[in-house]
Amino acid sequence: MSKNQVPTRSETSHTWSELAQLTHGDSILIERVRISRTGIAIEGSFEPPPLAALSEEDQVFVAAFVRAHGSIKEMERFFGVSYPTIKNRLNRIGEQLKFVSIHPLVSSSDSPFGS
Repeated sequence: MSKNQVPTRSETSHTWSELAQLTHGDSILIERVRISRTGIAIEGSFEPPPLAALSEEDQVFVAAFVRAHGSIKEMERFFGVSYPTIKNRLNRIGEQLKFVSIHPLVSSSDSPFGS
């Protein structure tokens, strides 16, 4: 595309939240991705990661939780809500993320995170 050309809809990048609005929360398959740096396009059938299925608000909440190093006290201060409110939201989000096992699948010696 030259400098003077106006990008077409397919050439314009969109945010994840715009996609979520267009799909009304229905599950999606991604059939084409483009590597920004190289322009290489890859076609196939790709499922987005489970965290992508969360609402935008829940994704922000999870990101904040990670940034707070899992500190519920920090989350209370950041969001201005009580401990039970944070716990309830974490529990609700956790129920949506069935891919996470609370039982280790590998021994601690085999874990990439060490013991």
